[in-house]
Amino acid sequence: MKLARTVGGAIAGSVAAGLMAAQAPLDKRVFECDYDDVELLGKLVTRGSDWPFVGLALHLQNGALLGAAYSQLRPFLPGPPLAGALLIALGENFATWPLAQLSDRYHPARGQLPRLQGNRRALAQATWRHVVFGLALGLLEAAINDRSADEPPSVPVSSNGHGNIETAMTLA
Repeated sequence: MKLARTVGGAIAGSVAAGLMAAQAPLDKRVFECDYDDVELLGKLVTRGSDWPFVGLALHLQNGALLGAAYSQLRPFLPGPPLAGALLIALGENFATWPLAQLSDRYHPARGQLPRLQGNRRALAQATWRHVVFGLALGLLEAAINDRSADEPPSVPVSSNGHGNIETAMTLA
């Protein structure tokens, strides 16, 4: 694990989470659903007037954690960075969505939040948000982190299609 790669992924994930939160007022109108990640997180900690700040901080932190994990997993994911980031973002979305029933049942502010279990609009909205997050994460992380070290070294090939044993031995 490379620290610089992890930090770059965390920065990319935090910025991507910020973009996801910034576009939330628009997707609330489009999906006609008041589900809000920042509100869900903020009101988990406080019901005071500072819940938006607390919720945004937790949301950015979660994005940073997912971005850091993605930056370490990226070399093992098939395809271009955008595909890998979308895979991670949507995987997280669908893996954690079943927890909505816990939110509906146990969240301290559940009476102030839209019901999530069985709410197809909220699921579609969350899926859209994770697409936004994944695209931003893939683009930002690729721009921040140098991936040249992830590429396998090239081995010159002879005219018969087999590798050159002398060159291969020097790479070992």
